[in-house]
Amino acid sequence: MKPFSMYVITDTHYFSSALGCRGEEYNKFMQFEQKCFAETQAINEAAFAWLEKADGADTVLIAGDLSFNGEKQSHTEFLKLLKNLKKSGKRIFVITAGHDFNDEPFAFDETGRLSPEGTKRDELFDMYYDYGFSDAAAVDRESLSYVAQLTDGVRLLALNNDGNYAVGKTYPARQIEWILRQTKKAREDGQMMIAMNHYPLIPGSPVLGLVGDAVMKNAKSITELLADEGVHLCFTGHMHNQSVKLRVSEAGNRFWDVCTGSLIGCPAAMRFVTVHSPSDVEIKTLPVPDFKWDFGGLSQEQYLTRQFDMMINTYLDCLADDPERLCGKLGLPASGALCAVMRRIGGMINTASVGSVCKMLLVKCPSEIKKSPLRPLITDIVRNIFVGDAPFVCGTPEYEAIMGVFDRIYPLIRPIEKKLGAKGTKTDIRDMVVSTIGKTGVSDYDCRIKL
Repeated sequence: MKPFSMYVITDTHYFSSALGCRGEEYNKFMQFEQKCFAETQAINEAAFAWLEKADGADTVLIAGDLSFNGEKQSHTEFLKLLKNLKKSGKRIFVITAGHDFNDEPFAFDETGRLSPEGTKRDELFDMYYDYGFSDAAAVDRESLSYVAQLTDGVRLLALNNDGNYAVGKTYPARQIEWILRQTKKAREDGQMMIAMNHYPLIPGSPVLGLVGDAVMKNAKSITELLADEGVHLCFTGHMHNQSVKLRVSEAGNRFWDVCTGSLIGCPAAMRFVTVHSPSDVEIKTLPVPDFKWDFGGLSQEQYLTRQFDMMINTYLDCLADDPERLCGKLGLPASGALCAVMRRIGGMINTASVGSVCKMLLVKCPSEIKKSPLRPLITDIVRNIFVGDAPFVCGTPEYEAIMGVFDRIYPLIRPIEKKLGAKGTKTDIRDMVVSTIGKTGVSDYDCRIKL
């Protein structure tokens, strides 16, 4: 086969600014948001204008969450961007996801929260028919999944698992049967098959595997199935993080999950992917093009990072000063005892230095960070989980301090490790921490992977 290239973007979350994105209620909402809201129209317009002129490839994949929250007007305007991109000569393949249908979307103005018209899931097939379904060799209408020929020798398995299934966000047995028919057909036809699925199939960071919504339900068994069926590469989104992760099935087959940051928030990224051969794929990361906005003297990257950090700092502020609000956000009961513990932890985070924490636990702290406040380090760790290529690897002072503290408290958390292992999954919490604070494996940005 000849080398084949394509652009991959995800989580465009287009929101029509005309619906309303301002006012006091809007500002409160944005305190807990990683992604942008008012800026999404400008960001999407800049990105699609760039893609229209981009001559590196004529194929674009978009891995779900096309609208901010299912607003009908947002879909209408986003479809105009797709139409213009198609007119420029690009072939476009999209999947929809949970943010694309909603009976109760919202917007904001000075009067408070607004209720624009929503979109029902059964409307999405016709709305996006020209961007994947119309070129499909096979369609599973119920799940909004399809198979399309990207080029000679390369076939796309576009999967959707956001239906109203009793089994939750995974593939029901009926869809599994459909997938198996498509993978068998690809093998019989001598086709390389790659997949696109909104939900990650491998956590972008080990700690994200503990978050229920961060990875698809039954993901491990699904990756085993796909890998053994000859599907070794999948492009995902949803978590707005940059990651390139590998899992090897028990039969020895590889499965790569390439998750791309959201188009409209830190880390804002696009992918340029080249399939050199059925076993050799090159991945490059492209920055989101410059968009017109008042950044208040910051660079575009600093502006997007500030929004991300505001989200983290809101959680930390609430931990110390308003645990009841935090409990409401997390769906926890705001009991007096829990809130008291949260206030104490939050207060310690706000006042402690890295050195004081190490001293309290009788851990030697590297001199370079002994006086550094603890809170910014926590912010960096959380942000790095999403940004990818986490920098605190062995040999850095942050690694030495964090792992020194971990080794000191490990006897206290070892029962948790044993409990997790008792459920049939081997869990090494130390390895989880190491892989969370520092990058292991290939780069989350630019790499060449063997399938």
